[in-house]
Formats: sequence, C-alpha cells, structure tokens
Amino acid sequence: MNLYPLPAHELGRLIRDREISIQELTSSVFQRIEEVEDKIKAFLSLDRKGALEEAGRLDRRLSKGEKLGLLGGIPIAVKDNICLKDQKTTCGSRILENFCPPYSATVAQRLKEADAIIIGKTNMDEFAMGSSTENSAFQVTHNPWNLKATPGGSSGGSAAAVASGEAVMALGSDTGGSIRQPASFCGVVGLKATYGRVSRYGLVAFASSLDQIGPITRDVLDCAMLLEVLSGRDRLDSTSLDYAVPSYVKHCVPDLKNMTIGLPREYFVPGMSREVREAIIQATGILEKLGAKIEEVSLPHTEYAIATYYLIATAEASSNLARYDGVGYGLRTKDVSDLIGMYKRSRQEGFGEEVKRRIMLGTYVLSKGYYDDYYGKAGRVRTLVRRDFEEVFKGCDVVVTPTSPTVAFEIGEKVDDPVKMYLSDIFTISANLAGIPGISIPCGYSQQGLPIGLQALAKAFDEPTLLRVAYAFEQNTDWHKREPEIDLQR
Repeated sequence: MNLYPLPAHELGRLIRDREISIQELTSSVFQRIEEVEDKIKAFLSLDRKGALEEAGRLDRRLSKGEKLGLLGGIPIAVKDNICLKDQKTTCGSRILENFCPPYSATVAQRLKEADAIIIGKTNMDEFAMGSSTENSAFQVTHNPWNLKATPGGSSGGSAAAVASGEAVMALGSDTGGSIRQPASFCGVVGLKATYGRVSRYGLVAFASSLDQIGPITRDVLDCAMLLEVLSGRDRLDSTSLDYAVPSYVKHCVPDLKNMTIGLPREYFVPGMSREVREAIIQATGILEKLGAKIEEVSLPHTEYAIATYYLIATAEASSNLARYDGVGYGLRTKDVSDLIGMYKRSRQEGFGEEVKRRIMLGTYVLSKGYYDDYYGKAGRVRTLVRRDFEEVFKGCDVVVTPTSPTVAFEIGEKVDDPVKMYLSDIFTISANLAGIPGISIPCGYSQQGLPIGLQALAKAFDEPTLLRVAYAFEQNTDWHKREPEIDLQR
C-alpha cells in the first residue's frame, strides 16, 4: 500500500488505530523521494537517519499507550530559510552554503512538540526572492505536473514536495505570495496567515514587515491542523500578537449559508489567462450554490500594489541582507586584500543576480533625498491598500480572486524579464501589504493539465472563516484529489 499520497488526517487515523507504524509511513515517504527526487529536485538536504530514528521513538511511545500530538508521526518538509539547529540553512544562497544555525525556529519547535517528523529542507529562490524557484544557487525545482514547468516560488520546493508525494506536509514562507502562488501552480493548498499570527523567530528575514511562515498541504483539513500547531504568541518574536488560537479544524464545515463573498473587479485584468478566468467564475458559481451570496466589490488601490511592494520589500531586504559581510558567518572570499575589499568580494561572490538587483534597488530607495519620495510614499499607499480591504470587509466575509493570472509557466520563460516575473504575484501581494490572511486551493486545470488556484482573503485573524470557505468548496469538488503522473523514465 502506498502511504505517501494520503493526507495527514487520514494517516493520523491509521497510526492511532495501529493499522500502520510511523516507521512504515516514514520509509514510504523516503522511498517516494528515491523514486522522483532526481526529476523534481525539491530538496536541498534530507535527514533520513534522524527521521527514521524519531519514527522509531514515536512508535515505542505508542506501544506504551502514550498519546501523540496533533501531527504525531507525520513527515514534514521545511523550507530552507527556516532554521533547524545544527542543520544546514542555506536560503538557497552560496553566501550561506555551509551555515548551520545554533538554534531552531519557533515553528520547528512547535512541530517537534506536536510529534511531527521533519524529513529535510526544501529548495527555494535565493533569500525567497523569486516566483519560480529558478533563482536558487543550487538547483532548479521542477513542477510535478509538467517537468518542463516551474513550481512557482519562492516556496517552490515545498509545494513540489507535497504535490509529488515527497512530503505529507511542508512549511513555506510568504512575503508577496510565496506560499500561495506555488500552491496554485502545484495543485495543493497553501495558506498565509495574518501578520503576527505565526512566529517569525528563526525565519531568515527578507522583508520583515511582510514575511510570514505558513502551511502547504494536500487538503484544507490538513492545512487547518498544521496552522493550529504553528499559531500563537511567541515572546521571542516582537511582531507576534497575543490572540487566542482557535481550533481551526472545528471550523472546517461544508456550510456557507448567510455568508457574503466579494469578487473584486480589479482582479480580472487584461493578460489574465482565459482558462484561469473561466475557472474562477465557475468556482464562484459553486460557492453560490453552497449558499453564499456573491457581490462584485472594488479594491481601487490594487493597481499600485506591485510598485508599492517592490519599494517596501527591496528596502527592507537591503537592510536585512547587510549583515552578510563575510565576517561573523557565511561565505568569506579567499581573495582578501583589505577589510572593505573582503566585504565587497564576499557579497559579490555570495549573492545571485536577483538578490543583487533587489539590494541595489532597496539601497537606492533608502538613500538620502529619496527616502520620503519612495519608501515613505510607498508606506502611505500601503495604508490605502489596507483600508480598501477594511472597507470591503464591512460588507463581505471573504474576498475570492485568482491566485495567479496564469498557470505554471515553462522553466526559463521569464528568467530574463524581471518585470514579467514580478507580475506573477500581482494577485497575492496585496494581502501581504494589508497583513491579512489568504489561502490558495485547487479550482481547476488547464487544457495542458496544469493546476489553477482559487485565492480567498479574509480580514485580520479571521482564518476560521477563510478555512470554512476553502473547506466547503473543496468538499464539493474533486480538484484536490488529482495526483500528477510523474514520468519516471525521463
């Protein structure tokens, strides 16, 4: 019996009923990795020995009658910008190629407390800067649905691992859509929580006011389970907020009666794929049949979101990445002439082209004479974007949009056109600017068999309503049940 295609909630039941062992499940996942990883290239590192040892410990606890945590025995992959103590955390960058942090991220500790099994670190765009996982310094990840296509980014490794059965669940990070867009491209579920809902302690910073860690899973119930484990106040993260964590699983009910769902006109833009447009319209029809009232709404400042995001994100990246100077840790050039020369050469050799591009743009934005014109003004427009959502949520419970204007594009198709690449995140960026939660769920497939994602957005800390809408839609469709057929002969 192949165990790797099953969702975590089903596997958890099999484990609790002693129908399978945790070692059996973990071995099944590693066997799947052996079968497809050379085609997918989702992982940068694996911990087979540690994972199997942990599986054995958990099996022994079960044999003694002990009760395991919510994710007891579930194999999980972690994006490689999330720190694991004494394990490589490279952020997909040469500058951190051999960096092993002396501590683990809070989310990693919470996974351990929930008795999950961390199996490895997944590939990503360097420092999470990208929309295709082509910017990794080490390898390009392939989409399980079409090996010539990208899996999206920057959490492409995590999304591809879940879609291909190489992990039951995964963690990603989302700064401008980096969980939701790859989830859409790979036909899985991805959620960005409200800013402050999940601790950022131990997440290597890209843009500190935008970054959030979140779940990538096979279905919505799994997403609710993982979010429940990750959520909550953390004294080690000054930006995490003290809101009670509800039972997200209990809010997964297939009922949308008395709910109003907004459909923003600004999200149906020229250049959007016809297949994506049709899939979203069909999805709203299903939501309406389930009892929801669909209303057209307006988010008038959406057109400024891309420009605003790339000013704020690059400025914060310029500041955050200043610490990589070849002194304390990370790559240090061997061609050292003097201190300033060492700084320059280490950064020149360690960073990739996209990271350098964003550092230079961000440094310019923050420079004397331009700060108020660019970063300051972007902050004011960000407030307008947030107010747009606040106004819409006075009359709507949730807003639904496409996750991406297109399905997954071919590897190499946009790599030489940064602006075209940035537009891949046009529908996801606003949620990060506003700090609100968003989820992507499968809602169809293109004629070429590539997944299409439906995005739902809710007001801050209203993840329960978000999950309710996503679960109701999922339970009345079969899109999430499809599996990619990976050509093992290629």
